[in-house]
Amino acid sequence: MRDKLEILAMVLGFIGLIGTVAITAMPSWRVSAFIGANLIVMEELWEGLWMNCFKQIDIRMQCKVYDSLLILPSELQAARGLMCVSIVLVVISLFVTGCGSRSSTCGGENIKCKNITLAVGGCLYLMSCLTTLVPVSWVAHTVIRDFYNPQVTDAQKRELGSALYTGWATAGVLLITGVIVLFKYSRNRRKEEEVAYAAPYHMAMEDNSISITRTLSGSHKHHEYV
Repeated sequence: MRDKLEILAMVLGFIGLIGTVAITAMPSWRVSAFIGANLIVMEELWEGLWMNCFKQIDIRMQCKVYDSLLILPSELQAARGLMCVSIVLVVISLFVTGCGSRSSTCGGENIKCKNITLAVGGCLYLMSCLTTLVPVSWVAHTVIRDFYNPQVTDAQKRELGSALYTGWATAGVLLITGVIVLFKYSRNRRKEEEVAYAAPYHMAMEDNSISITRTLSGSHKHHEYV
């Protein structure tokens, strides 16, 4: 059971890493909305963190990197930084969790050190979940708010892109991974405490048995002498 949890956590961690990298690179955070006077299905516009893409009918999609960071709205600027932080946190979480596994040679046979490493790895997974969920939800909130804002023209309104849905799914994977790692840490912690409490008890039992044996031996010799 212990090995299965470790393998599951590592697999989910790699899925989370792939998801965060894909979300950061995907240009489909916000897509054009075909409503009202903007009902032109021959054109499609995608907006991402690093580039925007434009596609017309019978023409291959063309993408262009943003000329300046300052031209982006505040939510996309913040999403850039938070998603980069999320990628770094997932990479560190994978490394730390791998070092804290029982099959790893890091830390030798120091169980306490491995447990602390697992706890740190689980907390980092939860932090990466937060840094992924916040920018995705922020951008989604802005898109929905502008969509129902009558002061925003139809040409400026956007819809939720596939990157946002991928972001929510990835945040869920990272959350589950962090919970699994912390659950494994709690189980190891309980076993460590049970071993720590059991050792003095066994020593006390052995000491009592030795003293009883000595007492019986002395009284037995006295009865034989009498």
